[in-house]
Amino acid sequence: MIRGFAAGDEGPLVAAWNRSMPADPVTPAWLRECVLLDPNFDPDGLRVAVVDGEPAGCAYAVRRLVPQAPGTDLEPGTGWIPFFFVTPEHRGRGLGRRLLEEALAFLAGHGRTTVEFAPYTPHYVLPGVDAELYPHALRLLGQLGFRILYTPVAMDRTLVGYETPDEVRALRAARESEGYEFRTPTDGELPELIRFAAGAFSPDWGEAIRRLGGPERIVVARRERVAGFAAYGAYRGILERFGPFGVAPRERGAGLGAILLHESLARMRAEGLPGAWFLWTGETGPAARLYGRAGFEVTRRFHVMRRTQPL
Repeated sequence: MIRGFAAGDEGPLVAAWNRSMPADPVTPAWLRECVLLDPNFDPDGLRVAVVDGEPAGCAYAVRRLVPQAPGTDLEPGTGWIPFFFVTPEHRGRGLGRRLLEEALAFLAGHGRTTVEFAPYTPHYVLPGVDAELYPHALRLLGQLGFRILYTPVAMDRTLVGYETPDEVRALRAARESEGYEFRTPTDGELPELIRFAAGAFSPDWGEAIRRLGGPERIVVARRERVAGFAAYGAYRGILERFGPFGVAPRERGAGLGAILLHESLARMRAEGLPGAWFLWTGETGPAARLYGRAGFEVTRRFHVMRRTQPL
């Protein structure tokens, strides 16, 4: 039987998830915070396969019921499937296909003609399909009409023994001589920073700063106004997770990104964090080159996928 989520499914679903995707385990707190308490959550969109009275898999379909951030719309044509899985003992019987078809039908029934896997913000587990770990998932999505849009990468670096490079110290001194400041924002500057992050980059970035609740893990670059910023610990309170991080287009090319990145790494090291990581950047762009020069290495690749479907 496949049905919508019901109270009591939460514990068995987490256990089934962790047997199905052991490389990406979740906790009951994650399911509660990122799915069940999401204001966009609809129990009928979380399609649960039940075999012999126990969850054997699920597929989660979600559409916006409330705006992502003030001033944004409900993206009325778009829906998301942030995750799906089938437990190992029940694979090979078409259950994954049935779950995804029901998730797609749920979204179509609510007028969604574009479906994305998997970058639903603010709550997603992975940016897309990890083809190395989950090739069967990639094949199934392709069979159902999903096509790859782009392939972001996750990157990591150790902070054991980290020291700010001398060239970054010199670069910072040069920029400071030109009037730039690199510091923690004051409480009074947070509204401006949230507007900057949301307007120049993504509404989700502004909300991530808001959810931090304080400025202690944020660094801003300023010269009369915000030129860029970097944060860590902004997603689910995971201190080792770096980001969001960005420099205004008008300010790029002066090395502000390198200064912000290394100042953040120095602060993370001062807190005793063993490493820094993030989930999403392009593999060949300027950001990836900056991270590479700072000692980050690619650890995973993901395919962001999209399907256009008739109503």
